[in-house]
Amino acid sequence: MNLFKKKKYVSVNVESTNSENKNIFANASQPSVPDGMWVKCQNCGKIIYKKEIGKFRTCPECNGYFRLKAGLRVELIADEETFVEFNAAMTARNPLNYPEYEAKIEKTQKKTNINDAVVTGKCKINGIESVLCVMDSGFIMGSMGSVVGEKITRAFEYATENNLPIIIFTASGGARMQEGIISLMQMAKVSAAAAKHSEKGLLYVTVLTDPTTGGVTASFAMLGDIILSEPKALIGFAGRRVIEQTIKQKLPDEFQTAEFLLEHGFVDKIVDRENMKDVLTKILNIHCGKGCEC
Repeated sequence: MNLFKKKKYVSVNVESTNSENKNIFANASQPSVPDGMWVKCQNCGKIIYKKEIGKFRTCPECNGYFRLKAGLRVELIADEETFVEFNAAMTARNPLNYPEYEAKIEKTQKKTNINDAVVTGKCKINGIESVLCVMDSGFIMGSMGSVVGEKITRAFEYATENNLPIIIFTASGGARMQEGIISLMQMAKVSAAAAKHSEKGLLYVTVLTDPTTGGVTASFAMLGDIILSEPKALIGFAGRRVIEQTIKQKLPDEFQTAEFLLEHGFVDKIVDRENMKDVLTKILNIHCGKGCEC
């Protein structure tokens, strides 16, 4: 009966196998495709040649959007050579002595070439002077820590003092857990600065991009006088699974999308990335007689 039993283990001669493999592939040519030439679209799942994406980083198969780095977003919105960055050297500390937090910050800074998850500054948008803040989801998922809150607060204060409109492109996974209560305090601090800007009768426009969630959504992202969004952007506070477990109900498939929020009155307009600068220019032109020095 032992003849019909399958052996549990099979012995393999590693040295002979390796030598055979070397002989088989000795004359085979090595792949010559450079790294980083292809990228997968998260919307349709297709593998796309990077050069086909274009400056707006749009999938040629489904027109879905790839996430933008802060620097590229600034290039698309601000007039050439007009952007002057605020507080570029500001960097996060470790107020809670969170293990390996400094190393994580340093590594991400080298990878993204920015010091934290938002870039702020003043610029001209088709000739209209404005303050511009752009969050970058590539920096620890755009999480809001002390630096993000401080930079956006200072941007609001500059806009208020100089009678300028402010535009904020949001992209965030929420508050930064490594900074605990310090990160949560930024919600109130930025909201207070936004209120002072509003009391002076100045314009605040938010542009919600994928993803805008957590404490950013619960504070300054939804405080704009006009709220725009990119198509199909994920916008919400808590995650879908948490909400479903709490209310014991199945949520609609389109829940927490820009289109769902537009339908329910939380977003004023969904704007294609290619048209964003023109739409912002029209909004700024309408309001430029109300305090802004354009």
